[in-house]
Amino acid sequence: MTEFIRKIIPNAKDDVLAGITVSLAMIPEVVAFAFVAQIDPLMALSGAFIIGLITAIFGGRPGLISGAAGAVAVIFVTMIADGHTKGMLMDTPIENMGFFYLMACVVLMGVIQILAGVFKLGRFVRLIPHPVMMGFVNGLSIVIFMAQVKMFSHKSLQISDAGVKEYISTYMQGSELYIMIGLVLLTMGIIWGLPKITKKLPAALTAILVTSLIVIGFNMDVSTVGSYIVEGGGTGLKGEFPTPNMELWEKLPFNLDTLKFIAIPAFLAASVGLIESLMTMNLVDELTETRGNGNRECVAQGAGNIVSGLFGGTGGCGMIGQTVININAGGRGRLSGIMMAVTLLSFILFADQLIEMVPIAALVGVMFMMVIETFAWSSFRILKKIPKSDAVVLITVSLVTVFVDLAVAVFIGVIISALVFAWENATKIRARKRIKADGTKIYEIWGPLFFGSIQAFNEKFDAKNDPQKVEIDFVESRISDHSALEAIFNLVEKYEKEGKQIRLKHLSEDCKVLLYKSSPKFREVVVEDIDDPRYHLAANPEDFPKPLSEYKF
Repeated sequence: MTEFIRKIIPNAKDDVLAGITVSLAMIPEVVAFAFVAQIDPLMALSGAFIIGLITAIFGGRPGLISGAAGAVAVIFVTMIADGHTKGMLMDTPIENMGFFYLMACVVLMGVIQILAGVFKLGRFVRLIPHPVMMGFVNGLSIVIFMAQVKMFSHKSLQISDAGVKEYISTYMQGSELYIMIGLVLLTMGIIWGLPKITKKLPAALTAILVTSLIVIGFNMDVSTVGSYIVEGGGTGLKGEFPTPNMELWEKLPFNLDTLKFIAIPAFLAASVGLIESLMTMNLVDELTETRGNGNRECVAQGAGNIVSGLFGGTGGCGMIGQTVININAGGRGRLSGIMMAVTLLSFILFADQLIEMVPIAALVGVMFMMVIETFAWSSFRILKKIPKSDAVVLITVSLVTVFVDLAVAVFIGVIISALVFAWENATKIRARKRIKADGTKIYEIWGPLFFGSIQAFNEKFDAKNDPQKVEIDFVESRISDHSALEAIFNLVEKYEKEGKQIRLKHLSEDCKVLLYKSSPKFREVVVEDIDDPRYHLAANPEDFPKPLSEYKF
């Protein structure tokens, strides 16, 4: 990951140039994702424009770039194919019905994301541990790198006897491969060296222009944006201004069967989209030392996807590669994202022939530099210095991101981190024991009492051999959840069965309320004190919505 991003005050010039640069890098990525989902590239580009524009204006993180991302596109592949089949089995067969199911799915995806923002679920991204964040960045960098390596190939569309479409990739060889590598290195060299000479020119945009001029000037036969689209089965970059897709309302059956068909893909896409967007937002927060609004970003992502679905576009989310390019190019304000979207639309409407002449090598070079700058190289250095559990989390998240899925990787990383935290804290419960002058045995509890430390807590007591009077002081402990309250309840029961008197001191109001509700006898067991702690219990907050003074026992 980039260790240092120079401080830049948001300004129009940097934002405009950064937006143009990102729009160029956006095209092959979006087109590639369209091929993965087997949809028209213009459908994906329209979605990228709409989602990018809406999130740039209303999102919670200025500088974050959103578009039609591959992490979301992969989820739709099976649904689109099954949708085509469902369409042909209808009473009145409809061709390409999967695309209409896709648009409805994207709309539902957006609704789910808006609900996540309304219920403030975006704040939970702050609970993601740093090793998970580093693993996410490393894994996604590797995924983006592997996607660029595939650009060193040609695709050919083959249709089987059953009518199944399949793209066969053949990697470049000989002089074509050497020229491609040379142009990529030239682009990377310009991006690396130009800032050392002058910072007045945007390095990535300059590199793309120089490489493109060399290819056009020498009439070099290389892979370009135009040839890439045609190889993938597209007809070109030329398109129209997105308008509401009325066919969606005319052909799609709005019934429970349709909802069942799109519900699971919509939920998965919404989850993956929000995780990638919020993780990317976290990365930008770290790089720029500012803070975004996760809940606002959830709502903006949802609104973008709803509009995209209604206008015939595909779903999307925050894109880490394009976001890092934007940040490195000086994009800090909302204008950079707006400029990216507007420029992308302008390419589609007016400059399609010029953009189709841009060599793929130039865009691959930009993405390779982004991968180098994004990858957390420091993770190799710190692996032996951080706790083994954190190192395991970092490596696991990276590998799962590459070989399985981003959302699964983050969930696994958070679960492992939470389990490690629970295990480590479970061993920190302590009990200091002393005898008062009147023979009362005092247990002074130190450390967190929660589901993980209950067994160790119970082992501290000896109900059979303790004296007649026992006092448990929780002044240096914290009762964290309902399992801890159950442990206290069971401990009191054990001492009372032995016919011994037990008293509990320094419990919080929340703990006392729940204990009093469970049994009136706790009114005699719990000792009230003005020094009682006032923290809130993590479990069942609905059980104590009012201050203790308002309850009648």
